[in-house]
Amino acid sequence: MGSPDRFELRPSNPAGLASTAGYSQIIEASGNRIVFISGQTSVNSAGETVGIGDFPAQVSQVFRNLEVALREVGCSASNLAKLTVFLRDMNNLAAYRQARNGFLQSVTPPAAPAITLVEVSRLYGADFLIEIEAIAIK
Repeated sequence: MGSPDRFELRPSNPAGLASTAGYSQIIEASGNRIVFISGQTSVNSAGETVGIGDFPAQVSQVFRNLEVALREVGCSASNLAKLTVFLRDMNNLAAYRQARNGFLQSVTPPAAPAITLVEVSRLYGADFLIEIEAIAIK
């Protein structure tokens, strides 16, 4: 695995673990660089919170922010090894999954990073409904 000019992400869903849809149980990664992306919220480039009280608008902005951050370092969703997702309300899980699947399927083959998702009582901004941090391999 791993040559000087490329990265490799090998997803695995072993028979001894539950099958998954939209993510991988294990990611084996190799490459030249590990990229850590801070938790992204629904703040746009002008510093304004998008979609106050509107989860679909917020999750769309979060994935737009992730795309911008990945592009800045020469990456795409294909480079994602790990996402950590913080939701304020698990009732938004279906809307999150829809947005996540659209983002991960924007590349060929579709990305399938390892993902941890937790419900939290608060995020750093009172109006934020979701935050996602990422690790990419380049």
